[in-house]
Amino acid sequence: MNFIFNRAGSRTFRQKKSSGGGDFSKNGGGCGGAVLSSGGCILPPEAAGTLGSGDLKQAVRLPTGEDLCEWVAVNTVEFFQQINMLYGTLAEFCTDTTCPIMSAGPRYEYYWADGQTVKKPVKCSAPRYINNLMTWTQNQLENEAIFPSKIGVPFPPNFLKVAKAILKRLFRVYAHIYNVHFREVQLLDEATHLNTSFKHFVYFVLEFDLVRSAELEPLQAVIEVLTAPKPDRPVPTSYRNSGGGSSGNLHHKGGAPPPQANSVVPPSSVPPPPPPAPPALPPSTHRP
Repeated sequence: MNFIFNRAGSRTFRQKKSSGGGDFSKNGGGCGGAVLSSGGCILPPEAAGTLGSGDLKQAVRLPTGEDLCEWVAVNTVEFFQQINMLYGTLAEFCTDTTCPIMSAGPRYEYYWADGQTVKKPVKCSAPRYINNLMTWTQNQLENEAIFPSKIGVPFPPNFLKVAKAILKRLFRVYAHIYNVHFREVQLLDEATHLNTSFKHFVYFVLEFDLVRSAELEPLQAVIEVLTAPKPDRPVPTSYRNSGGGSSGNLHHKGGAPPPQANSVVPPSSVPPPPPPAPPALPPSTHRP
């Protein structure tokens, strides 16, 4: 059963009280005027307004009086839903045949392991990896011990560690889409939607240091364009892929053991982004 079309949007997260006071019952159903998504009450009014204006850098900042874990939780749910919907429109193009490995360009390959049912990292196709990822993420979001839905129930001490693992893995779906499926994104006229979603994601994880810079390297050139204060070139609506997936996270040649789960090996050359790519470097030796 395909996760994208059968499980998306089933999560209901705790509703949030307004930090600014006032009666918002006519605009938010008791959620303080927040924007509602299919998962419940997500963003408070001060953040929702900046989303509409395009000021995403301002929108991700922790609102006055807001709890950090609560803010990370509601945004993590939102990003999960955004990525789920984005990938859902491309699922017919991402198959075991077209994407036999989960890659982010020719220098990054991701192996799947969840540390529980799959402890040893295994190589798998992109759709299988993403289906495993979305199912695993859904299970984390529905775990009341990690993402409590009742107001007043505290977050566990390891909450931010779990949230970081979720966001790190969700980034890989963006990376796969940009590097492998951007042609389909263009054909579906979804480039602006993808760029806006990813820009929002990047500002958020950078604001709170939730994803290591090494993990972001597959899309570093795109990130630089999207987050430039005064870009001298347009936001990317095209993305030239430098080849089908090979290694990156990483397949070890010569019978070497597979990489550790969720590790990333820096590329020897950055996949060509919308702006001119930097000069290619000599091939690097893959490390676990």
